[in-house]
Amino acid sequence: MSNDNVKNFAGKVRENVEKVIVGKTDEVFMALVALLCEGHMLVEDVPGVGKTMLARAVAISLGCSFARIQFTPDLLPSDIIGVNIYNQKSEQFEFRPGPLHHQVVLADEINRASPKTQSALLECMEERQVTVEGRTIKLPRPFLVMATQNPLEYEGTFPLPESQMDRFFIRLRLGYPDFTAENEMLLRQKISHPINEIAEVVTSEELAKMQDQVKRIHVDESLQNYIVSLIQKTREEPRLYLGSSPRGSLALYKASQALAAIEGRDYVTPDDIKKMLLPTLAHRMISGQGSKRDGATEKVLLELAEKAPVPVL
Repeated sequence: MSNDNVKNFAGKVRENVEKVIVGKTDEVFMALVALLCEGHMLVEDVPGVGKTMLARAVAISLGCSFARIQFTPDLLPSDIIGVNIYNQKSEQFEFRPGPLHHQVVLADEINRASPKTQSALLECMEERQVTVEGRTIKLPRPFLVMATQNPLEYEGTFPLPESQMDRFFIRLRLGYPDFTAENEMLLRQKISHPINEIAEVVTSEELAKMQDQVKRIHVDESLQNYIVSLIQKTREEPRLYLGSSPRGSLALYKASQALAAIEGRDYVTPDDIKKMLLPTLAHRMISGQGSKRDGATEKVLLELAEKAPVPVL
């Protein structure tokens, strides 16, 4: 199968999503990388910048089933996973699946839920299955959790634990649109919202094929060593209280493959690894001061990448 198939697939989805999300080409590109790697996304930003619209546009473009969960402090794990209900007619318990049993799940404002409900997502995100009263139920493929998170400075938020942050393949920050993009957004929404006009452009079966194709992208041994070396340095760096986990090295490896495939190549370059460094690793680390909002981890990570010798292919 030609890598042009992945490139064409990504182009169709990207063009469709950008009818809704204006002026955020790089962010949509990163979302596609996570999608092709079967990874979950954490979209972290202030309210109203299009986090929810991004998830809905991706689901519609893929023809996937979609569910939105509004996380609140009183949300229970059973509200999202599902629950067994007694049927008086059959005199048996029946399982009523929760919204997590859809292909694309938007966990809106995930840090407004209690830690107990946040932890209910862990098995779903990692194992792609849920366990209810000893019964294990597989989740559909593709299965993508796209969580949104408001900055911790906002009232009524619970910080996500490091174990859950590590489950997210990529972290995105949309940011405010620039002058031109915001003007364009006003024009597009003058009559109706673009989300009501876009349609399915690919199928979930095609996505599964593209995900398998991405895994075949060649990564030279020297580049693999380069990735491991960068990860090791984050654990040895005194300015970092917590370095990257092995799950981070896997994410960087896979994301580099997806980036190469989207660009129509069957091999990874050092530039692919550098481009995916911050989106895949920064949210997994904690600076020595313990702050996650001042960009300290990003600065340290970029410095480590600059000092590390780059392999010559």
